[in-house]
Amino acid sequence: MKLNLDCIPCFLRQVLQASRFSGVDIKTQENVLREVMKTLLEENWSKTPPELAHIVHAVVRRHAGDPYSSAKRESNAKAMELYPEMKKIVENSSEPLRVAAKLAIAGNIIDFGALETFDLEKTVKDVLARELDRDDYSLFRRSVEEGRRILYFADNAGEVVFDRLLLETILSMKKMEITFVVKAGPIINDATVEDAKEVELDRIVSEFRTISNGEVGVERNSPEVRKWIEEHDVIISKGQGNYEGLSEFRGIFYMLMVKCPVIAADIGAEVGDIVLVYR
Repeated sequence: MKLNLDCIPCFLRQVLQASRFSGVDIKTQENVLREVMKTLLEENWSKTPPELAHIVHAVVRRHAGDPYSSAKRESNAKAMELYPEMKKIVENSSEPLRVAAKLAIAGNIIDFGALETFDLEKTVKDVLARELDRDDYSLFRRSVEEGRRILYFADNAGEVVFDRLLLETILSMKKMEITFVVKAGPIINDATVEDAKEVELDRIVSEFRTISNGEVGVERNSPEVRKWIEEHDVIISKGQGNYEGLSEFRGIFYMLMVKCPVIAADIGAEVGDIVLVYR
């Protein structure tokens, strides 16, 4: 997905929020903003939004460390508190896969890049009571029934608990190999292998792979990731960042809550929509 000019002030909002979240002093916050503005002026804006996000958040980490490390652990813990009840809801449903998919989308509310605050429990209840605004579930179910290998691009810590529930639901239907893709290092509250293992995804995942946080790993729009996609039958992408980074590829199911007007316009939805859309 190409950069939209609205992404530029959004980057500044993100880095200021991250700097404040880290607890650094006002002068350091100012230094972060100044360096990010200078960096953005010097960068090529033909990069994708995730590529530029990697660059600006590297500035945050140099000045303020990993601002969301504690928040990620708290998000995992909170989601795990909800897990037993959500598991019962799925198992008691007449259509477990659809309910698990909706819950996976509800978990996408745990997003410190797009939001400053959110109510996880309220979001879960609201999403369960709603229909999907973009609904390619029938195709998704058919793909799962016919597929053998899942490539799953995860988004955020905490949210990975909801991903675990969806994958467990799929495995209750049939045996499949699961490749679970997370960030190679910290950026905002994106999940890493450590975060995924903290919620015991290593019990069901066949293999972990990593994509770049701007310092280590391959970019989402790289030939290597294209090869990963070609090697799997069912490709699932969670969240807005993965949508931005993977949207040039085809054959992907995107699951997300739309939180940004730029994403809304590109995907053909409205801010606030919950979508399971195939491209």
